[in-house]
Amino acid sequence: MNNLFKILLTFFAFCLFTFAFIMPLNPVDNWYQQFLPNLNGRSISDIFFLDSLTGWAVTPFRFQNDTTFVMKTTNSGDNWFIQFAGYGQFVGRNKIIFLNNNTGFTCGNDHFTGSTKITKTTDSGNSWFSISDPTTATYEDMAVLNENTIWLVSSSSLTGGVFFTSTGGANWVQQYSAGSQNPEKIYMFNERIGFISDNSGSSSIRKTTNGGLNWNLNVSGQWYFDITFADSLTGWYSAASNIYKTTNGGNNWVLQNVPSGPDLLNLGINELALLNKDTLWAAGNAVFYPNSQVRAILLRTTNGGVNWQYQVPDTAINNFLYYFIQFSDKNHGWAYTTLRGIHTTTGGDPIWITALEQTSTEVPKGFKLFQNYPNPFNPNTKIKFQLLKHSNAEITIYDITGRRIQKLLNDELIAGEYEIDFNAAGLSSGTYFYKLTVTTGKEVFTQTKKMLMIK
Repeated sequence: MNNLFKILLTFFAFCLFTFAFIMPLNPVDNWYQQFLPNLNGRSISDIFFLDSLTGWAVTPFRFQNDTTFVMKTTNSGDNWFIQFAGYGQFVGRNKIIFLNNNTGFTCGNDHFTGSTKITKTTDSGNSWFSISDPTTATYEDMAVLNENTIWLVSSSSLTGGVFFTSTGGANWVQQYSAGSQNPEKIYMFNERIGFISDNSGSSSIRKTTNGGLNWNLNVSGQWYFDITFADSLTGWYSAASNIYKTTNGGNNWVLQNVPSGPDLLNLGINELALLNKDTLWAAGNAVFYPNSQVRAILLRTTNGGVNWQYQVPDTAINNFLYYFIQFSDKNHGWAYTTLRGIHTTTGGDPIWITALEQTSTEVPKGFKLFQNYPNPFNPNTKIKFQLLKHSNAEITIYDITGRRIQKLLNDELIAGEYEIDFNAAGLSSGTYFYKLTVTTGKEVFTQTKKMLMIK
């Protein structure tokens, strides 16, 4: 019995040790998975949360005369139910916006029939009715300031452009038309200031300062995936895998230092979520993982874009890319693919990653791990190391008890000198250890150093 007890105890200890070192890079309880209803393969085209509990999602068309759906949640996305199913006149929806708990709008189109519809609800989405359409063109986007003030855009070269109503759809005015360069995106900060974007062969971003009466060229050769402003001067837009910022209302745009590196996949920054002038989230791009896996990432800045970091919120879920991101406040946020999503009630994971930077390609004399700097630190510090030859490098962070906090790096790298930033904003003051493990064939190099965080 004593031997059996020792065997079981050893096996338990082995399992505990193994679990401790293969657990996800980030605590999984900070993000958890959510599921949309089964719609026979349909995906969502937009999602909107009014507050920390109430949200809606819509599906686009799939084929001619297809049924499209509005889904709703009243418990933060933990459960979704099909609130409305539309057929025929309620064609594919591209966008959904709610002004308050009762009043919402969708716009959409059916490319097969050419039908276009703007629909409105005044009973929280339980029923929808059509409002008049300004054109037979298909709509890609809309901006709604209030029940009466609405803009629509269509990229149709013949009947598209920018359309405006101040009467809730009773009357429409075409404000802009540019043929093959008609816009497919629109954003209105207020009743005067807004931006449109087209994805034609000569892409451009245009700005209005008089409610759409004039649209002046703002950025040439560029179009945005998403755009948002904190005030009339400070704003950001995403284009491909880049983020740009302005502090003078769009007169000048500056490229942000978004994380990049050999382990990151530039798949596009799809959507931005603005909390305040300092804090901005972004959904898009992905990171290579061991065993040929790819995981979606989320990016965030807390200093207005001076520094951007990323986290992998779904290490146990394995989502490939996030298209939608929203935060109702600093703690409650959602990131969704077209079929499922994740939710946080704690503001995401406390650990953030800054991409690896190769500081020298000169082949060093050996493998080496340097002392972090600054040290002590609060909350950022840099970790530098050298690789003698092409090898796999891992950097792992531990607390004073030896518990793994985060695997900061796990990548195959060529010979040279590297530097990576460690952000410990979510950790308490104390002593931590960082360990470099290098594997090249059968050869293994390890080195561990101590660092001190003081808040």
